[in-house]
Amino acid sequence: MTASTSGSGMPVLYYIRHGETDWNVEQRLQGHRDTPLNARGRRQASHCGDILRDLLVRDGRAAVDCAYVSSPLCRARETMQLVRTAVDLEPDIYDVDKRLIEISFGDWEGLTLPEIAGRDAGALAAREQNKWGFTPPGGESYRDVTARVSAWYATVTQDTVVTAHGGVARALIAHFNILPHEGAVHADIVHGVVYVFAGGTMARYS
Repeated sequence: MTASTSGSGMPVLYYIRHGETDWNVEQRLQGHRDTPLNARGRRQASHCGDILRDLLVRDGRAAVDCAYVSSPLCRARETMQLVRTAVDLEPDIYDVDKRLIEISFGDWEGLTLPEIAGRDAGALAAREQNKWGFTPPGGESYRDVTARVSAWYATVTQDTVVTAHGGVARALIAHFNILPHEGAVHADIVHGVVYVFAGGTMARYS
């Protein structure tokens, strides 16, 4: 188990949003839908592995000394496998935690925002006014997601590489008070980037 580099004693997270999927290209809400990476997404995941390797060298640690955990969804798991391959580790040896699954959009999953607006413009407008607290029909609010992600982080005991989702990253931003809740839920979390959460801050490496 390695020492944290955060300066606060808190474990550092090397956080990677999964690579691109065809639904990302179509701007469809994925949530819990198990969509695979596309070819560009696989290249992004491998690129993140290269970035991670350089960051670990910078931080003076070996890849094998970190923990590795993924969301259970296949787009995150495939990303983790490609990342681990890039840092010369066995691709299939990592943990999966269901608390890192993407925010659920419930009945809205598979739809684009214009399609949702055509069905229920009022609900979509309500979400934009209170993205932190709004719960889509059958889904979760960002408040809900932050509670489960915070519960996961409370179990983290060493510096950890995470592959998960945009919504989970926003929950971590809220958990660490990097931005106020309403700012955190609008944070732009992109593909092909490694985010480092350390000492109550977030840095981006691309």
